[in-house]
Amino acid sequence: MLWVKAFHIIFVTSWFAGLFYLPRLLVNHAMVTDATTSERLKLMERKLYRFMFPLAVLALGFGLWLWLGYGVTGKWMHPKLTLVAVLVAYHFYCGKLVNDFKHDRNTRSHIWYRWFNELPVVALTIIVILVVVKPF
Repeated sequence: MLWVKAFHIIFVTSWFAGLFYLPRLLVNHAMVTDATTSERLKLMERKLYRFMFPLAVLALGFGLWLWLGYGVTGKWMHPKLTLVAVLVAYHFYCGKLVNDFKHDRNTRSHIWYRWFNELPVVALTIIVILVVVKPF
């Protein structure tokens, strides 16, 4: 199970790198006025999102393997899994936002994206505390 745990941590870390960086690209994209930079950001966003998807699947797959191996061992697991579900929804919403930019349908400001960018940081902080400290 230690190998499974190691790969889970590797893929979660990799997925989070994308969850942190993609919204940052969207912040920059919302501030852009020239077409050349906009097209470059569209390409970067699309490629990053496509790269993130298998990382998310692998992180969730190894997490499920751990969950089945260890079982639900405390009340801390329920809020952790809820936050994981929120992060999955956040991931797919990022895909919707990438698609909006692709079709020049963005209506949000860079300030909104700056706040949106903070959600995975908050989720990760709470998840790590739940997993390590197990306060419940």
